[in-house]
Amino acid sequence: QVQLVESGGGLVQAGGSLRLSCVASGSSSSPNVMGWYRQAPGKQRELVAAITSGGNIDYADSVKDRFTISRDNAKNTVYLQMNSLKPEDTAVYYCNQRIFAVIGANYWGQGTQVTVTS
Repeated sequence: QVQLVESGGGLVQAGGSLRLSCVASGSSSSPNVMGWYRQAPGKQRELVAAITSGGNIDYADSVKDRFTISRDNAKNTVYLQMNSLKPEDTAVYYCNQRIFAVIGANYWGQGTQVTVTS
C-alpha cells in the first residue's frame, strides 16, 4: 500500500514562494505519474502539475512559468516549487501517485494548506 505524505504548505504573501514536498512510502518502481492537485473552497479538485517516472511534465495553464514540478526517483519524492504566488493559488494541495500498469493504483496524500494573502 502506497502512502503519500506532503509537507511545505503555509501562509505567504502574494509574490512569495513555497516549496511542497511529497514522499511516497511503499511505492513501486513501476512506471508511474506523480502529481499535485489543488482544491479551493467550493471548487472542484484540479490538476496543478504532473511528472511521470520517465520525466514527462504537464502543467495547468494557470501555473505555467510560475510553478516547477520535479521528482527524485531514488527518494520516491516529488516537489512543487511555487513562485510568484497569487491569492487565487490558495487551496489545499494534494499529492497523487498513479501506477500505470496496476488498475486502481491511484493514491492520495492527506493534503497541505497553502494560503496566499494579498
